[in-house]
Amino acid sequence: MNATNITEYTHALGSQAKVAAALMARAPAATKNAALKRLAGLLRENTAALQLDNAKDLERAVAAGLAAPMVDRLKLTPKVLETCAQGCEQLAAMADAIGEIIGMKQQPSGIRVGQMRVPIGVFAMIFESRPNVTIEAASLSIKSGNACILRGGSEAIDSNKALARLVQQALVESGLPADAVQLVQTTDREVVGQLITLPQYVDVIIPRGGKGLIERISRDAKVPVIKHLDGNCHTYVDDPCDIAMAVKVADNAKTNKYSPCNATESLLVARGVAAEFLPLIGAVYAAKGVEMRCDLESLAILRAKLAVEPVDSAGAAPYLIANAKLLVAQESDWFEEYLAPIISIKVVAGVDEAIAHINQYSSHHTDAIITRDHMHAQAFLRQVDSGSVMVNTSTRFADGFEYGLGAEIGISTDKFHARGPVGLEGLTSLKYVVLGEGEVRN
Repeated sequence: MNATNITEYTHALGSQAKVAAALMARAPAATKNAALKRLAGLLRENTAALQLDNAKDLERAVAAGLAAPMVDRLKLTPKVLETCAQGCEQLAAMADAIGEIIGMKQQPSGIRVGQMRVPIGVFAMIFESRPNVTIEAASLSIKSGNACILRGGSEAIDSNKALARLVQQALVESGLPADAVQLVQTTDREVVGQLITLPQYVDVIIPRGGKGLIERISRDAKVPVIKHLDGNCHTYVDDPCDIAMAVKVADNAKTNKYSPCNATESLLVARGVAAEFLPLIGAVYAAKGVEMRCDLESLAILRAKLAVEPVDSAGAAPYLIANAKLLVAQESDWFEEYLAPIISIKVVAGVDEAIAHINQYSSHHTDAIITRDHMHAQAFLRQVDSGSVMVNTSTRFADGFEYGLGAEIGISTDKFHARGPVGLEGLTSLKYVVLGEGEVRN
């Protein structure tokens, strides 16, 4: 496409979405739910065909030398597609929030004032890698009565096109406009550059991908942005804690899957339990090939307890434990989102130092404490400045589906307008409604 054609195409997407948004805003709940159930059925019926389209993207990704965690994100396995289908059904089963009036109160003047939940209108979502995001975004858009424009990464173009066709089929068969969900059909980046500058069509932009993408969109957009920055998530093992529970949770939080943004990237351990806990979790990580980047105190404990010897007499090379490497952490490691079998480890004095470390280095995504102390748990919940804060469970639960939201559009690290996993309510707005019986203001 040349520049003129791209401009015409982008404006057409926007105007079509605006028309569709007005129709979606007044669509009955039963009709939206029927579309979601039909989409779930189509995903199951077309699993084999979708995997054929997905295979084209995977083949190109491998040939292009894409990193293994990124290739993993591209996969549309039967399990992934079934989760998408279940997410659609979960959304369909949820109450329709659109039109709900909350907080209605009688005022001294006689008027009653409350707030009504309404769709945002049109959102544009720019995302990378995971093609299942197409379904998550589309299903949430349908349920919330919005229209959306989706622009997936070029690495997943065949998968995204195939999924978008099923979404539009479900919409049309249910009596809703096909343009309620539009996928950008070109990989030309200029479409994104134009979409983010069209407030006459687009009400909010939701970027979901690498830091470079999000920083670019936040810088250049003329439309409000809900940002999903990187997931430098922490698990803090407190003193006192259930050591067996701490090992189980810290293992799952890191190794359940390495590529998602809710995987734990940094492990903080209270000094009072470090000598007992670190060798246990170190052995687990070593067996699974996880590289550990440690502060000097945790390094000393792991070396002593696991009888690790330096590779050379100078101790300059990495220490080896089974299949894993044990390295000295650098300052940059405390900020890092690895998305790989690597974790940073630090011993801290206690909960106060853990909270201070997290608030300094985390991306404010998801952070967890493993503890038996109720007051420590409450302090952690109140003081850690993140979208999701957890007690005695894995950061891997930071997910719209796991939170019962049906699906998620992303995990916002903003404080406005939505924070944490952005589900149905995150794609709505509140407007004031005032009911009277002829009152006038004196």
